[in-house]
Amino acid sequence: GGTLILEGFSKSHIQFNSVNEKAGGPKDVSMLFSKEEMAADFADLTEIHVTELETELEEGRYHVGKSAVIRVVGKK
Repeated sequence: GGTLILEGFSKSHIQFNSVNEKAGGPKDVSMLFSKEEMAADFADLTEIHVTELETELEEGRYHVGKSAVIRVVGKK
C-alpha cells in the first residue's frame, strides 16, 4: 500500500481568483474540485480524509493570497 496526499483548488476558489489574479488556479469552475468529487474519486482508499478550507497561499509569484483548497489524504 501507499499514502496519497493531494491538494487542489476547490470550486469555491473561483471567488478568490476572480478578484485576485495572483491567487492562481483555473478560472473554469469545471477544472476545480469539490469534497464530494474527491471522496467519490478516491472511494477505494482506506482512512480517507477530505478537507475543504480557506487559506493564505505564499507559493511563488502565481499562488499568493486568500485561496480555497481541497486536501485529500488516504491509504491504499
